Amino acid sequence: MSQQSPDGAAAEELIFDAVLTPHRSLSPRGFYLLMAAVALLGFSLGLGFFLIGAWPVIGFMGLEFLLLFLAFRVNYRRGSSCETLALTRQRLEVRRIDHRGRAQSWSFQPYWLRVELLPPHGPDPQLALTSHGRRLIIGRFLAPAERISLAEALQRAILRTRATV
Repeated sequence: MSQQSPDGAAAEELIFDAVLTPHRSLSPRGFYLLMAAVALLGFSLGLGFFLIGAWPVIGFMGLEFLLLFLAFRVNYRRGSSCETLALTRQRLEVRRIDHRGRAQSWSFQPYWLRVELLPPHGPDPQLALTSHGRRLIIGRFLAPAERISLAEALQRAILRTRATV
């Protein structure tokens, strides 16, 4: 598979391509079902407190529901961030888009690039790309096993590009 340059001509061959996104275990439908269940439970408990004369409790229960809803919304919004890795024979392009839509890009030459896990044998290593004194931590939202797997796959792809140079 080859990329297209802006002028439409065939560009460099894509050797490794990955899109990293945070994992979300609760689907949007599951979120609405959970919120409905919490609201129903809160309403039932609030009604019980109201009937025994403790009506101020209803306000606090509503506030708790609102805070829970807002926490989930923030969590889902942060889940929209992503990182893309595109490796060709000439460069590794890393592009990070945060939850606000702001993008940052880095470019590394594969011949000098090192893929490191820091600390190397720690329980929760960070995945770092290092070249010419620069270091970029990627995949912070990935599970440790996913970072290790990504590091191995990326290292194999980089070694393939070096072997063909």
